Amino acid sequence: MKELLPLRTYFISGIDTDAGKTVATGFISKALLDDGVSVITQKLIQTGNHGISEDITVHRQIERRTLLPEDLDGTTCCLIYSYPCSPHMALAIDGREPEYDKATANTHRLEREYDKVLIEGAGGLMVPLTEDLLNIDYIAREGLPCILVGTAKLGSINHILLSMEALAHRGIPTPMLVYNKGVSTDDRITAETERYLRDYLRKHYPETTLIVLPPLAL
Repeated sequence: MKELLPLRTYFISGIDTDAGKTVATGFISKALLDDGVSVITQKLIQTGNHGISEDITVHRQIERRTLLPEDLDGTTCCLIYSYPCSPHMALAIDGREPEYDKATANTHRLEREYDKVLIEGAGGLMVPLTEDLLNIDYIAREGLPCILVGTAKLGSINHILLSMEALAHRGIPTPMLVYNKGVSTDDRITAETERYLRDYLRKHYPETTLIVLPPLAL
């Protein structure tokens, strides 16, 4: 895995809210750990949550690690909001100001302490973080490459290719597409979608590697 991800920091986004970003983030982190890489995950913003980020907890379960000091002190997820909704709405409901600069500062702190940082976003690329800032805007602003998580169900080809085009339009590198077989509705569709995507990436996005995420038992 480390050969596929030579840079220090990656943003992980998905084609939809339930594409499997959390599981994919933990899966990639576990693979890097198995390669001997010093890696940590971060959650940019967590909604519908109190206390420690639920997604960070899932990352640690997949990695087979206990919660880290950076989890306990909020470094890996400092923006936690109570209502399970889009971040811009969660901010308004809780009556709080956006503090994405604080999350960015935490990313830089983690970069000083770890060889790899994997930042899981909230929802898909066009999810609004504020009234004027989308996930994809944040990725572009911070100059981060994006790992895209897609699903295997009917309609995924359309959503994956739209997301790839949006990233390319913003000049955001996409070194990896994670094909999540854990979100699947039909075995024939799953197999054909994988075949088609591999061929499409080879022709149009040769710099993007497709890796398969099998159904994981947590």
